[in-house]
Amino acid sequence: MRGGLLTATVAILVLGAGSLEAQTPTDEERLYRQRCARCHDSDIPIDWLQGSIRDLPAERIYEQLVFGAMQRNAVGLTKVEKRALAEYVSGSAAGSLVDPIEQLPPAAFCGTAPQRGSDPLSGANWNGWSPSLGNARFQTTAAAGLTVADLDDLGLKWSFGFPGVTQASFQATVVGGRVFVGTSVGLVYSLDADSGCIVWVHEVEAGVRSTVVVGSGEGGRLAAYFGDTAANVYAVDYNTGQRQWAVNVDEHPDARITGAPAFHDGRLYVPVASLEEVTAGWGAYECCTFRGSIVALDAVSGDQLWKTYTIPETSERTDTTTTGVQRWGPSGVGVWASPTLAPDRNALYIATGDSYSDPVAPTSDALMALDMETGQVEWVLQTTPGDAWTVACVSANENHRAACPESEGPDHDFGSSIVHLTSSNGASVLIAGQKSGVLYRIDPEDGTVQWETRVSDGGVVGGIEWGFAVEGDTVFASISDFLEKAPGEAGGVAAVQVSDGAIIWEAPPFQDTCGNRAGCHTGQPGAVTAIPGAIFSGSLDGYIRAYGTETGDVVWSFDTAREYDTVNGVNGTGGSLNGPGATIADGTVYVSSGYSFLNSMPGNVLLAFTVQGQ
Repeated sequence: MRGGLLTATVAILVLGAGSLEAQTPTDEERLYRQRCARCHDSDIPIDWLQGSIRDLPAERIYEQLVFGAMQRNAVGLTKVEKRALAEYVSGSAAGSLVDPIEQLPPAAFCGTAPQRGSDPLSGANWNGWSPSLGNARFQTTAAAGLTVADLDDLGLKWSFGFPGVTQASFQATVVGGRVFVGTSVGLVYSLDADSGCIVWVHEVEAGVRSTVVVGSGEGGRLAAYFGDTAANVYAVDYNTGQRQWAVNVDEHPDARITGAPAFHDGRLYVPVASLEEVTAGWGAYECCTFRGSIVALDAVSGDQLWKTYTIPETSERTDTTTTGVQRWGPSGVGVWASPTLAPDRNALYIATGDSYSDPVAPTSDALMALDMETGQVEWVLQTTPGDAWTVACVSANENHRAACPESEGPDHDFGSSIVHLTSSNGASVLIAGQKSGVLYRIDPEDGTVQWETRVSDGGVVGGIEWGFAVEGDTVFASISDFLEKAPGEAGGVAAVQVSDGAIIWEAPPFQDTCGNRAGCHTGQPGAVTAIPGAIFSGSLDGYIRAYGTETGDVVWSFDTAREYDTVNGVNGTGGSLNGPGATIADGTVYVSSGYSFLNSMPGNVLLAFTVQGQ
């Protein structure tokens, strides 16, 4: 299970602990009884929440209904109904939770949309999860627009506040002087890169965690493509924000898109994951039936060209739990990260998650190669056999724990994209990083392991979580170990040679950054970003840091956990950094700050850093 998603169980485990008084129910009370009470008026223990759900603001509960663990319970509700339910649970006055889009003041919009060049795709961009199809998360000096020597003068240029958000774990895409970013409350923004003013905002019904990718769409017009947490994929006009099409790629109620779609030659390749391993934390749930997949779509029409499931067979009834609940399997094996494309090999590479139930699928915790044209699976390399896990495995309630698969983990799935590169000796190689704490070099032709190197002990929220970077012949991996180690012991960065897997240097965790900050931790689960001579890594302690690639010494840092006077007039606060990494393009470093899951420090800002005085 993904590190950030583990904490989504907070909402599903504890919502509405208080009982309802006997009275004629309101519409909101009916919704609560229909959607929430079976879990949240039960004896499920509060494993990760500090305090009562009643103490949380309505906007945080609403965010869970459109983005987090409670989204499944809210299927079929409108956003108006979800806001009313959040107000009821939190004890807020009816109508007090304002629609996030209505919180944007008119002054936040640009007026005349700025234009930069006739071909937005030809400039200094960061388009999608990585600037290249190989997903190395490396930006050249020309495209980055800054060097290591510039970092001494790197400072905050502007901050943008996301209304209604407490989990700002989003990666910006930069194309043609525009910044595209989705949010947990279903607002997708196009901003002017220079000023942060809003060019347009597009609203969808579910949250948007996937990074946006821009490509040619209907009539040759550019479109912004993204997926949401209800497994819908969208094409939105680059210039106007008008929707071109929307399609659902998986009907399972827990299905979601977290990884960025990959775009090439008129096609989108969409990864599909799910939160069913969180739903399985309820002991009466018949676990599990979801199967991960990759879906190829026509970028112009949205038509499905092919869909390949990571588990070929559908789930069937197996046995029952000790409490008599039916089990299903095989299941799980979601694809959390953006696919890696190698068009010259006609190959697509993905890394998969764990199984949710027995029997354990031979494709879980695995690397897979597919034919880009047909979706046919070419080879599979499973690195951790026998890994089936759900949140039931960490429940303190015996009835709910009965739903845990027999293997009980170790929950060592892949959340990071595979990197495809050409090494210094001309060899085509794949690099993969796992929550087990192990890096692998793989032969892309047949999936043979060429070396493996351990950089941490790994764990449920351990090892390499969301992404690493490669510059030249060096891999740079940040280390999470959030649940496994205490603040000051978790975190750090390792540099590893592509040629033989030897560790070049290891930068230790920071031991004195948290102090008395509630929710602070030093784990570094977020993705790494590289430019020549420096890598950028965010931390759950709120810092974004740049490390020199030769020594691992910190050459620049900024504490994002503070309040901001935002350019769009929305109250802005920074917090923990997790999920996607920094985006660097055209002289600016973009970082989202504020990660509220696992009791981390919440926030709601996108920060833009440039060299001061230029």
